[in-house]
Amino acid sequence: MNPIDPRPLYTRATEQAAALVKTVGPEHLAGPTPCSEFDVRTLLSHMVGGTLRIAVVGEGGDGLAVHPFAEGVGDEDWAAAYEEARTRAVRAWEPDERMAATVRVPWGEIPGHAALSGYVMEIVTHTWDLAEALGGPYELDPEPAEFALAVARRVLPDAERGAGVPFGSVREAAEGADVYGRLAAWLGREPLSRA
Repeated sequence: MNPIDPRPLYTRATEQAAALVKTVGPEHLAGPTPCSEFDVRTLLSHMVGGTLRIAVVGEGGDGLAVHPFAEGVGDEDWAAAYEEARTRAVRAWEPDERMAATVRVPWGEIPGHAALSGYVMEIVTHTWDLAEALGGPYELDPEPAEFALAVARRVLPDAERGAGVPFGSVREAAEGADVYGRLAAWLGREPLSRA
């Protein structure tokens, strides 16, 4: 069975993230996020840094050589920095051969399609984090989140979490939670209103 090509979903997920990042104002930057160790500014830095990392991986470079947090971005420049990083990443992953190539990411040496699938999960999750931090509700695209949840359930079983895994134990999703809420719960997050 051939794996689902994550590239179209990655593109949609990053377009959605870019639109949300554009709504961040200076008054939001020090605010809390569902990632208890991140304020909005740190979350934006991680979104840019993580996107640059997967861009470098797509270009054939070493993902571990890229810091997962962007440095030197001014508070008024987050939208431009994210747009530049996501455009570079989408372009880097266009060649079909990148899907089968072995690449190096923080969780190992894996096929390109698996690496990019992991980064769909990452950007979809951080888009939800940002929407929560900004006070939502936002109409978020469910299809990338369905894919991200399937990836998360496959690669992050609850029993294997602990030291070195940047996700808490699975939580129970709120009754009637949408796919983003279910993904957040699987990754150990709670909406800010419940945290």
